[in-house]
Amino acid sequence: MSSRAVKKRVGVVKRRGIAAVLSVVAVLGAIFTSASLGVVLVLGTWFVDLPDYRSADAFNTAQPTYIYASDRTTVLARLQLEYREPIKLKDMSEDLVNATLSIEDARFYDHSGVDYLGIMRALVRNLQGGNLEGGSTLTQQLIRNTVLAGERDDISVKRKVREAYVALQVEKMYSKDQILLMYLNTVNYGAGAYGVEAAAQRYFSKSADELTLAESALIAGIPQSPLYNDPIQYPEQALYRRSLVLKRMFDEHFITSEEYNEAVNSPLGLDVKDISDDGIVAYPYFTSYVRYLLYNNYDLSEADILKGGLKVYTTLDVEKQQAAERACEEKRQYLYNDDMQVAMAAVDPATGYVEAIVGGSNYRQSEVNLATGQGGGGRPCGSVFKMFTLVTAIKKGIDPNSTYLDCSSPATVDDYTLENYDNMSYGNLSIAGAFAVSSNTGFVRLISSIGVNDVAETAYDLGVTTDLDAESAGASLTLGVQNVTPLELANAAATIANGGVRHDLCAITSIEDKNGEIIVDDSSPEGRATRVLSPEEAHAAQEVMKGVVSGGTGTAAIMYNGQTVAGKTGTSEDYKDISFVGITPFAAAAIWVGDPSNASSVPTETAGDVFSNYATQVMEIKSLPVQEFDFVDDPPYESYEDLERHVYSYSTYQAMVEQERQRAKAAAEAKKKAEKEKKKQESKKKSKKN
Repeated sequence: MSSRAVKKRVGVVKRRGIAAVLSVVAVLGAIFTSASLGVVLVLGTWFVDLPDYRSADAFNTAQPTYIYASDRTTVLARLQLEYREPIKLKDMSEDLVNATLSIEDARFYDHSGVDYLGIMRALVRNLQGGNLEGGSTLTQQLIRNTVLAGERDDISVKRKVREAYVALQVEKMYSKDQILLMYLNTVNYGAGAYGVEAAAQRYFSKSADELTLAESALIAGIPQSPLYNDPIQYPEQALYRRSLVLKRMFDEHFITSEEYNEAVNSPLGLDVKDISDDGIVAYPYFTSYVRYLLYNNYDLSEADILKGGLKVYTTLDVEKQQAAERACEEKRQYLYNDDMQVAMAAVDPATGYVEAIVGGSNYRQSEVNLATGQGGGGRPCGSVFKMFTLVTAIKKGIDPNSTYLDCSSPATVDDYTLENYDNMSYGNLSIAGAFAVSSNTGFVRLISSIGVNDVAETAYDLGVTTDLDAESAGASLTLGVQNVTPLELANAAATIANGGVRHDLCAITSIEDKNGEIIVDDSSPEGRATRVLSPEEAHAAQEVMKGVVSGGTGTAAIMYNGQTVAGKTGTSEDYKDISFVGITPFAAAAIWVGDPSNASSVPTETAGDVFSNYATQVMEIKSLPVQEFDFVDDPPYESYEDLERHVYSYSTYQAMVEQERQRAKAAAEAKKKAEKEKKKQESKKKSKKN
């Protein structure tokens, strides 16, 4: 738009008399010339601490923060204090521009930033009792609302002088069209909308270039008092202001009398658009988690986040996120129960990057993030927690393949009575075998032998951050009765998949300020890495966890492309929670299925198929080959003849088996002898009768 606003639609307004302006300037010049040296020096001090107005950034006081996916292109969120959509002059209705000039600064293209003639005219009109007018130019208003926004409520002469000075300087730096554009993109139009595009969307649900004359006049009338001219809250006042704007447009020959009459008699015609959103654009559960981290895990103020123009780069892998969403939704549809939700968190074992989060099926219906615990905390993970008991036993030097547990059911252990699923009594099983079938009685016996507190410490080491009340839970801790989140479990499983090296979770790799300077760099995995298990211990855990999928309770997680999967299933009491953690060398994920309200039990016994679905998609999308975990030797297990009253070494187990065999043999011989004696007695009775 090349000064199109001064191209009057009807006739041409004569330029103001230059002689009049020069006379005003001459008078003012005489006054300042006669001022004392002291006054001049005082005025000079008023300009010492002026904000930097030489950069265009000074005129945009609220730059939004953008959050991006790992591809550094996909926008996840636009966080801002104000609803603002900057556009170009060519994208604005000509009526809107002319309406703004008419009501705010009809001489905009004739003055140099301070309109001395306009000040005098406003003073005369105000003295005559007409509508009150201000003498500020559009340029001065721009300065007041941006560069000197912190002084906006100051009514002192000093503030007015500073404002006029900066306006004069800005007029030397920018063209009139540039200043007009900055004004129209930053001014407050009420109801949370800043700039004409935001206002057009807010009040009429359309773009600024689609506004009618009446709509343009209504919007142009708002900035004089954004609160009381708000057409949503004060429609009558807004109509009054619209009429005033239209009258000014007619007086300035921007519109004809016919256009004026049609517009002034038209209805308000609002089509209000709700703009009170959270700025989230895509993948809301992951994005809301990142937003939470920005506010709570970094040294950033609310102003930094909502006004600082930051660029936040995250670890979200768009393809993996979409794969996770598909896998979760397919499971949810399979359940045929609208109360059921499926949540999932996926972590890269090699880096600790959070690559996907599914916190529920509909963020707009429920912002509770079932994957991260935001808004509702974690959920009981059931027997998935046995993973930490297993690892603790391995760390203590207990061989899971040659150490046996009493897995009979029901059982009372340390005054705690429990049973296995369906009250299955497995007899004596190795730790690996008990883990595969998820024996409750066996693992309660195991944790009571190796120590509840030690198991809790292992959970923390691997990646659980939720406080675990091990003392109150006692041996039931291994059954997953306390709340943890899928994201914590995914990180813990990733530690095992990564050979025992835990990476602190990372969802934000870097943050740049508005100038492109990196203020946060967390992209290096090495800086977040801690070895918490030896490679041998991690390998031993991997091998036991493979058994869950290959022949235990987690066979639904089998991947039929030949990829090895290790994992652990979990079920809480009454099937209110179904969980699964799965690992491959390239993926670690935790899944939860259930009714968040606890009103319904889950109509399934497994969530392993969600992991299989997800990991299979990832392999196809990323063209990954079948991979195996790194092979290392077994850890140096200690030799236990009899670890505790509940846990038996292989030799002790063999002795128990032999003892049982001998007992059974003796019982069989005694039975045989008794039967033989019985037959002998029966034979004697028959002989006597004969």
